Amino acid sequence: QVQLVESGGGLAQAGGSLRLSCAASGGTGSTYHMGWFRQAPGKEREFVAGISKGGASTYFADGMRGRLTMFRENAKDTVYLQVNSLKPEDTAVYYCAARSALVYNNVIARSAMNYDSWGQGTQVTVSS
Repeated sequence: QVQLVESGGGLAQAGGSLRLSCAASGGTGSTYHMGWFRQAPGKEREFVAGISKGGASTYFADGMRGRLTMFRENAKDTVYLQVNSLKPEDTAVYYCAARSALVYNNVIARSAMNYDSWGQGTQVTVSS
């Protein structure tokens, strides 16, 4: 399984932006579809964004569409999530997740159950 390490979280002000990174190791990053999820205190983990193994296809949570950009640099085995116009309700631990394109044919996967590898998460706190 691929190992994932997130970075880029921290404290931000409402209206600002953050770019989260997820570095993959122990596998060929380009053979994995990737996703971002988040979990706020007392809430279930929820889907945020996903990207196909080649980076050509991206999809986002309906409630966050327009504020998100997700892209990947396969040469660096890294995926990124840019969150703009931050809101206090964006405060959560953000997790990177991977699922093998050799196992899963479908590009789109919004359920955490469809992902095999997870990072440890990075905390994002948005102040008003």
